[in-house]
Amino acid sequence: MTVLVTGGAGFIGSHLVRQLLDRTEHAVVILDNFNDYYDPRMKRANAALFENEPRVSLVEDDFRDAHLCEALFARCRFSHVIHLGAYPGVPFSLKEPQLYIDANISGTAVLLDTARRHEVERFLFASSSTVYGRGAQSPFVEDAALGIPASPYGATKRAAELLGFTWAQLYGLAFTSLRFFNVYGPRLRPELALAVFTRKILAGEPLPLYGDGSVLRDFTHVSDVCAGVISAMTASGIAGQSINLGHNEPVQMLRLISLIDAAAGKKAAIEYHPSRVEDMPLTCADLTKARRLLNYEPQVPIEEGVREYVEWAKVG
Repeated sequence: MTVLVTGGAGFIGSHLVRQLLDRTEHAVVILDNFNDYYDPRMKRANAALFENEPRVSLVEDDFRDAHLCEALFARCRFSHVIHLGAYPGVPFSLKEPQLYIDANISGTAVLLDTARRHEVERFLFASSSTVYGRGAQSPFVEDAALGIPASPYGATKRAAELLGFTWAQLYGLAFTSLRFFNVYGPRLRPELALAVFTRKILAGEPLPLYGDGSVLRDFTHVSDVCAGVISAMTASGIAGQSINLGHNEPVQMLRLISLIDAAAGKKAAIEYHPSRVEDMPLTCADLTKARRLLNYEPQVPIEEGVREYVEWAKVG
């Protein structure tokens, strides 16, 4: 069997490809356009990790291209699609919402329609905790009221989920939405809080903190998220479902900074800024459904994960 991983050269994608190689016998096709949302050299370095892997093929192109997708699906006969590719990040989505609409909604529609025509066995969509907007009750339960997303990014992820569920209803596509919560770990995207804070602390520079530091995030190690995705490849009874992949232990941003301080052996100089309207005050995943359907249980505590990341950042 052959698995398509869109965005497979990115942070989460590269970790997932590694787990697919280690835990399955599947061939893997990475589809990535190496866009410049962040330095493409980071993604090329990720892709280079698999240059000598005979089970991995890299296609440098864009999943928004329907003709490309049609030819690729016809040639490779994918059993599974794991759709990680997207324009990521909340703040930038306020500046360039059309980019997010084009990639995250229109691009997902291209993949969904190609997948159903080629009778893909399972379509796993990487959604986000940002689909839970203001008004959602904590911990976030998949089938409860979601509220209104706080950003265009969250809105595009929710819209893509709805497209997937519609394709499932109309055509029988085995679509599942996996909602990732604040994923972190080695090779983390450079604009995310843990990466920015670590970089500034190691350099002895002031770090920017929006708000008073009381914002809570459900940081989830990338290895735990990837394990959940691998489980979803074979789990029964998950078609048409949304499933949280989080940690269920929210951490205040000031606590995160103190953990980085301890791992780096340096004290942070904090530069406070006003809160941002697009930032949710809290993310927290209810894991009841993930435990029941995927046998999912996060393994990496935040203290261990932050130490690992800081050590990686020191040499990376």
